[in-house]
Amino acid sequence: MKSYILEETNWHTIKETKYQLALLPWGATEAHNYHLPYGSDTFMATEVAKRSAALAWERNVKALVLPEIAYGVNSGQMDIPFCMHMNPSTQQRILEDIVTVLMRHNVNKLVILNGHGGNAFQNAIRELEVRHPNMIICMVNWWRVRPVREYFDNPGDHADEMETSSMMYLRPQLVLPLDKAGDGKENRFAIKAFRERWAWISRRWVYASEDTGVGNPKLSTAEKGKRFMEDSIQEIASFLVELANIKNVKDLYEK
Repeated sequence: MKSYILEETNWHTIKETKYQLALLPWGATEAHNYHLPYGSDTFMATEVAKRSAALAWERNVKALVLPEIAYGVNSGQMDIPFCMHMNPSTQQRILEDIVTVLMRHNVNKLVILNGHGGNAFQNAIRELEVRHPNMIICMVNWWRVRPVREYFDNPGDHADEMETSSMMYLRPQLVLPLDKAGDGKENRFAIKAFRERWAWISRRWVYASEDTGVGNPKLSTAEKGKRFMEDSIQEIASFLVELANIKNVKDLYEK
């Protein structure tokens, strides 16, 4: 039993523990080239949340990891079978319900540990902070905690060397041999503004990539993934310790 993981703990422990903050791992269910499982985003976000919370507990911070959510915003992948899509408005409603529960039980800090680039919780957080001004709600995109180019030779942004290496470290039994993987070649936008990213449009993945990957995974190793993930987890654990020591929203700002 791990008292920092809600699914694994019990009423006896919950009753005796004053939790300081909650973590909500939020991933997606989508194709990841030919070699990675559909649940990659969720597996990685959940493991990062659990290991970060474990390190925080070692530093006397009572963090509670909530059950993960495996459905992300995948509107651009709807042409790919079983890429599961959840509307941003649905995510908003789910967050509203979770925040209501946390506040009722005197936990006023929530960290959304995000594992999917299509999930963008900023607007949801803005709406919730108006309704619950004493609640501190924030989002961490775990894969952006550390600079990927310090760890990988050829990073991309989907089922690439970073994600493949991380999954080879975490769930090697679910990763197919790399000779099964596509090369992750991206078909870039024809319009300059979209290529340079000062104009934005949702990518339609059936046109953007033939194998659903963006970034060549062939140089991936479990060793690279281990180093990247462990360094990221250490950073996030330190963040949780800092956040736990904040008493209210005002204390987030330097005087």
